Amino acid sequence: QVQLVESGGGSVQSGGSLRLSCAAFGYTYSFACMGWFRQAPGKEREGVAIIDSDGSPSYADSVKGRFTISQDNAKNTLYLQMNSLKPEDTAMYYCAARWSPYIRGGYVCQYPRVTRTDFGYWGQGTQVTVSG
Repeated sequence: QVQLVESGGGSVQSGGSLRLSCAAFGYTYSFACMGWFRQAPGKEREGVAIIDSDGSPSYADSVKGRFTISQDNAKNTLYLQMNSLKPEDTAMYYCAARWSPYIRGGYVCQYPRVTRTDFGYWGQGTQVTVSG
């Protein structure tokens, strides 16, 4: 059974940094498309960063230049380095994965083409709180 487990969340001051990790268990093949999403209280879950199996990243405009998504295929782990954090980054952060980068023949493993409804595997989330 595939399982995604996030870690690394916490509370930081504005301008600080955090590194989130998402470890994947229970399978022997690599996901073709993975991503980070976040959900603030009272808001819909939104995409933050997407990465494909070749390591090509794409980002929401709100985090470009501040967040970096990466993966270590040998460790089956996805990362999100978050720098220059702002109070508006406060949210529960989730990692997500899908086996195929294609939907109906079209390549979608890129923000904003792929949305939260396209991902079948989700972690339990890790809370990020930015104050100040």
